[in-house]
Amino acid sequence: MNTQSKVGARVAVNGRDYRWPATPTVAICLDGSEPGYIERTIERGLAPNLDRLMRTGANLVASSVIPSFTNPNNISIITGAPPRVHGIAGNYFLDPATGEEVMMNEARFMRADTILKAFCDAGATVAAVTAKDKLRALLAKGLDFASGRAIAFSAEKADQATLADNGLANALDFVGMPLPGVYSAALSEFVFAAGVKIVKAFRPDLMYLSTTDYVQHKAPPGSDVANAFYAMVDHYVGQLDEAGCVVALTADHGMNDKHLADGEPDVIYLQDVLDRLLGAGVARVILPITDPYVAHHGALGSFATIYLPKDADRRRVIDTLKSLPGVDDAMDNAAACARFELPSDRIGDVVVVSGRNKVLGATRAKHDLSGLTEPLRSHGGLAERKVPMILNRRVAAPAGPAFRNFDVFHVALNLAG
Repeated sequence: MNTQSKVGARVAVNGRDYRWPATPTVAICLDGSEPGYIERTIERGLAPNLDRLMRTGANLVASSVIPSFTNPNNISIITGAPPRVHGIAGNYFLDPATGEEVMMNEARFMRADTILKAFCDAGATVAAVTAKDKLRALLAKGLDFASGRAIAFSAEKADQATLADNGLANALDFVGMPLPGVYSAALSEFVFAAGVKIVKAFRPDLMYLSTTDYVQHKAPPGSDVANAFYAMVDHYVGQLDEAGCVVALTADHGMNDKHLADGEPDVIYLQDVLDRLLGAGVARVILPITDPYVAHHGALGSFATIYLPKDADRRRVIDTLKSLPGVDDAMDNAAACARFELPSDRIGDVVVVSGRNKVLGATRAKHDLSGLTEPLRSHGGLAERKVPMILNRRVAAPAGPAFRNFDVFHVALNLAG
């Protein structure tokens, strides 16, 4: 059955129905993009396409999931569900089965199917391009590349893409750009250039593009570096719009300064606090922002989880953590799961969230800060929860709770006019 004959059909995934797209529908995750980045670029006259979309389409504000990190939010977006459903509660976690700290970047950790898989199984052509390879396996979970209707690869490893494993061979030749460095704005530009080429060559029913927050970790809204980046984004968004796509942009999280006046990171080293309180090594601090790209943030973010021995006085630990200057909140596992819709077996006994300008660490010796060439900007807490949601179509927004970033496919497919 072809696409035209399926218009009006619906695809169900993770408790929500989605309308079959009448035209290619592209959801974009602008990593680390608080609304101010786009607004400042528009004020400088450097983003005419985004300016037009925000005036004639939809200019909404959404909330990310907490922790406001890359993996849990991207997987929430691609599944249309919170971490409680899909199981990805951070970039990194303590595996209770082994007691080892591991990256949550393999499809085996996911507990839900993606929207792309559901549509592909129903006969749609789908595509996903991500900047960093840490997300590729998660976004591509369950896709049947042998069908000829699925493409998924990363800009980071575009030179390794194959027809069997990614649905596309010779990705560098296809995109017409050299392999970008992982610590560069070019990594995100490659994602957009690939998306435009895929739309022109394959006209996918659904496509997901996910960038990197390399620029946002380094530069605040309104800076020359940030404005140049969003002018680039604007250029490609204009091309997708001109190609007739429904274009919906959101973000996985915002970004804030997390440093002192002298430029040093403003850190609460939790392991040191707990060692003084309970004894050396009794508690175990896990920092879910941890990933292979520590030059961005030195594994310092505003959300941490703590594992305690069974006989530990949890109330004493929580009260001590709450009393620390710069801590927004501390709570036990049950309270954190209820408040943030997290899977209880993927977080520790205690969760800590720090404020707008503070980050959480383990001990100073565990953090390699040599890659921080600018004062630290990071994320993970409630202060980085506000994100944009922009569409090039008007949206019939129902009364009720505000949108979450993982509503973006629902908004694009079910509410956009």
